[in-house]
Amino acid sequence: MAIKLNEYEGGKLLEVKVSGKVHREDYPRFIPEFESHVRDHGKVHVLFDMLDFHGWDMGALWEDIKFDVKHFKDIDRLAMVGDKKWEELMATVCKPFTTAKIRYFDKDHKADARAWLDEGVTESLEKATQEQLNSVKGVRT
Repeated sequence: MAIKLNEYEGGKLLEVKVSGKVHREDYPRFIPEFESHVRDHGKVHVLFDMLDFHGWDMGALWEDIKFDVKHFKDIDRLAMVGDKKWEELMATVCKPFTTAKIRYFDKDHKADARAWLDEGVTESLEKATQEQLNSVKGVRT
C-alpha cells in the first residue's frame, strides 16, 4: 500500500493517492505531512485518488477514524476519484463526519474533480481578499 501526498496551488490543494490496501503503518508518515500543510495554509482542498484501492485493514480503519475526528474542519472541499461502486458510496457515508463539501468523480472524470477543487480555491482566495479589505476599511473608519 502507498499513500502519496502532492501539493498544488501553493499548498491549498492536496492530492492524496492511495493504492492497494491501507495499513496502520502508513499513517505515521502521511499525517505529519498533512498537518504541516494545514498549519501552513489553513483549510485545504483534497483530491482523494483511489485507483487500484482495496480498502483499509482494521488498524488502518481506526487510524482513519482518528484522523477524520481530528481534522473535521481542516478540509474545505474533498473530491473523491475512484472506479468502484463502494468508493462512490463512501463519499456519501463521509458527509456527516466533516464540514467539507464532498463530491465523487469516476476515474474518467479526474480532470472535472480537479476543476471543481480549483474553483473552490479561487472562491476561498476571493473570500479571504474581501475579508482583508473589510478589515482594512474597518481600521480606517
